[in-house]
Amino acid sequence: MVSLVPSITESLATSTPAVLVGATDWCTHTAGLDVPRVRGTKNPNLDAIEALQPDLVIANREENRELDVRRLRERGVPVWVTVTETVPQALASLARIFTEVLGGGEPDWLGEARDLWSAPEEPWGTAAVAIWRDPWMVVGRATFTGDLVQRLGLVNVYVDDTARYPTVTVQDIEGKQPDVVLLPDEPYVFSPDDGPEAFSSTRTVLVSGRLLTWYGPSLVAARTELQELLAAVRRGPL
Repeated sequence: MVSLVPSITESLATSTPAVLVGATDWCTHTAGLDVPRVRGTKNPNLDAIEALQPDLVIANREENRELDVRRLRERGVPVWVTVTETVPQALASLARIFTEVLGGGEPDWLGEARDLWSAPEEPWGTAAVAIWRDPWMVVGRATFTGDLVQRLGLVNVYVDDTARYPTVTVQDIEGKQPDVVLLPDEPYVFSPDDGPEAFSSTRTVLVSGRLLTWYGPSLVAARTELQELLAAVRRGPL
């Protein structure tokens, strides 16, 4: 199996590592994963994938291009495309891979993640989640990250936008007066010196992108870690 989705690569490498014969350069977990690399999620090396002769390639509708999926299928390479717009949908998709595709049982961490994220917190604040700069882009409607943030009790101020990832300005973000702007380190690498300084009237929190955007084993620890990061925001202004 070749995985073109970092979250799924981590899930498989954690529980069934022997099935993986290839992964993207962005598949950084688990640590020390030793499989052939097939370039990136948006520009996979189709020749390299075909040469690995996988029984199946795992892709995702958001992370991978439909063009690459089609070209792989035209080469006779079977591709399973996942759709993950909510936390439950992502976990259900992983469950299908382990049970229907691999014919085994669910790993323990999958059930634990499902239990941890099943009940959303009562709304207590509002947030914008930036994913890019120059131009600024934020999380909009119908996204895994948006659903995850909502389950932490934060209302996404862009949840009703017509785009899933709207292009905005800092002025527009601050005009919506969110309680916090979350600045993850992927896909854009926001850092203490790159991101927070752009906002003059809105609180920002730097956060691991893996906590916000990855689904799989990372979800077991993500809820507690994110709650701890947001604890100061919940206490109110400095």
